[in-house]
Amino acid sequence: MWIKNILLSVKNMQWPSWLQPYVEVLLLWISWAIDYIDWDYLEYLTWLFLPLFIAFILPVLLLLFIYGCVIFLHIYGLRNRIREAYASSLWDGARISIASFWDAVGYVWHGYEIKGLENVPSEGPALFVYYHGTLPIDVYYVIAKCMLHKKRTLHCVGDKFIFKMPGWGMICKVFYITPGTVDDCMERLKDGHLLCIAPGGVREALFSDPTRYNIMWARRLGFAKVIIGCPGTPVIPMFTENCRDAFRTPCCGRKIFRWIYEKTRLPLCPVYGGFPVKMITHLGRPLYFSSDMNPEDVKKNVKEEVHDLIREHQRLPGSILRGIMQRFYDKRRCKQDVLLEEITCNNLRSNNITHGDSIAPLECN
Repeated sequence: MWIKNILLSVKNMQWPSWLQPYVEVLLLWISWAIDYIDWDYLEYLTWLFLPLFIAFILPVLLLLFIYGCVIFLHIYGLRNRIREAYASSLWDGARISIASFWDAVGYVWHGYEIKGLENVPSEGPALFVYYHGTLPIDVYYVIAKCMLHKKRTLHCVGDKFIFKMPGWGMICKVFYITPGTVDDCMERLKDGHLLCIAPGGVREALFSDPTRYNIMWARRLGFAKVIIGCPGTPVIPMFTENCRDAFRTPCCGRKIFRWIYEKTRLPLCPVYGGFPVKMITHLGRPLYFSSDMNPEDVKKNVKEEVHDLIREHQRLPGSILRGIMQRFYDKRRCKQDVLLEEITCNNLRSNNITHGDSIAPLECN
């Protein structure tokens, strides 16, 4: 075995007399350990637990991506410190670069698409209210799409623990992430910015059922007060297909982690996944509310719209395998294409009959 050859080479090396006994003891211990270990069984365990290991490693890679963005922003800021005083749009280059990176990640890893982007106004305020996936990776993709295709920056409301993460202050500042007080959100909308809020927050992200995609907004009315405080602002409901299948939280121990979160507000529940499921963000038609409405009624209406998006576009129960297969074959989309083709052919036939056109019959399968 190659390991024993290495040990023999180390043993034959010339060591100081005072170190020689320790080296021999160490080599003897290593040799005993090698002889004792069942390498075939170890290889079996490696292949057995490799998928589980990979599933927990991918969320760590996502964290490394974010820290990569933090490092890039710091480098960018240092290189342009002098020009910062003269250029008000210093960070636009950094934002576009990072947006391009996340847009590429979404395209390659999740086959990401966004539908309803035309509902986002080219200027003026708008409030996105969305269902929170296990990790908000879909929001990163939406931010990238808004920057690259609408030339607009999407401000976000983040949980307070984000601002306590070492090094994240810079990325929160550059991408306009706010703790989300009612007054701050209203101010951003009145200034004409786009803003996105997930009323369910961390509770919905970690403890919503991945098989049912249940909305967990509890008694939160802050976003409704923001809507009432900015009457006439378009409210865009948002949902991303398979957002709970890309990353998940373990079923076992969920009650314990939920109890810890409710007592401490610490998101200690482990996350696993990084599965390459198909992700499609659906932006609903804008809703409008007046200032004389009740916050409970506003919450109910918006919640129903988000719920309708989930029921319309998400196949239940949620399935990781089906989400991956959807990248290659979507049965619902095929049915829609066939139905659209039949309607088009029927319309053409009826027009030919009505106008008496001498056109050869169309071949429609």
